[in-house]
Amino acid sequence: MTSRGFALFALFMVQLLYGLNYTIAKLVMNGSYIKPFGFVLLRVAGATVLFWLISLFIPQEKIEKGDFIKLFLAAVFGVVINMLFFFKGLEFTSPIHASAIMTITPIIILILSAYALGEKITKLKVFGVILGLIGALILTIYGKSSRAGDNVPLGNLLIFLNAISYSIYVILIKKLTSKYHPFSFIKWLFLFGLILLIPFGYSELNEVNWGSFTPTITYSVLFVIIGATFGTYLLNPLALNKLKASTVGIFIYLQPVIAGLFALYVGADFFDLLKLSAMLLIFAGVYLVTKKPKNAN
Repeated sequence: MTSRGFALFALFMVQLLYGLNYTIAKLVMNGSYIKPFGFVLLRVAGATVLFWLISLFIPQEKIEKGDFIKLFLAAVFGVVINMLFFFKGLEFTSPIHASAIMTITPIIILILSAYALGEKITKLKVFGVILGLIGALILTIYGKSSRAGDNVPLGNLLIFLNAISYSIYVILIKKLTSKYHPFSFIKWLFLFGLILLIPFGYSELNEVNWGSFTPTITYSVLFVIIGATFGTYLLNPLALNKLKASTVGIFIYLQPVIAGLFALYVGADFFDLLKLSAMLLIFAGVYLVTKKPKNAN
């Protein structure tokens, strides 16, 4: 059984990989190396191959027939809609805007988990969500970036719809993680997603000029496939196995912090006292929501 400490570590790694992904994926698309839908198909195809290869070397649980329907729905929301809207939105907006908008996800997950999973919403959890949201909003308003988007309002809208889709995905797989080990069902999740994505991304992937790739672009594409796709979709269910869906959601508040720091590192942003204060608020919100109650097992 995954320990709570490892679950929290896995969850942090997911946000770290996603936080870096905003700038790295946009670098590839801005350079016109791969268009958004073609990039999505490539990342899902690569991750699907990795999941199925690993499944050959570890014991597998039998998936009940009825759960394949849940897996198919999870693939629709967590692989197809989620990724298509995210990459298309990221093409039009900036990494900092995109990561900040994703902070609406914890609120959606909190509401859905209370309704669908019967999770108790404590006052401390609500306060943590609000505190983190305030910090995220400060980053959204003041997180300027030198990377201008082509159509920021449209890009932001697509990222928002992606956040809703991702929230539904988290709720859908929560029950599956308590029933199966991630390796037992993620390979099916990605196989369904891959099949559904082919009509959307095949033509764009077919246009890719592989010979134009520089070493930096090649490493960036590999990071998106191995780190931001294979790694995150493996670690997230491991965290969900031990943590509440709402706790998993609140960690998304770390994404604008990580994305902002990375954008700063590559020269796409600047740092000041206001942003430091916003980041501290986000970390405080994460702490309050992930704090285990004294009477919990």
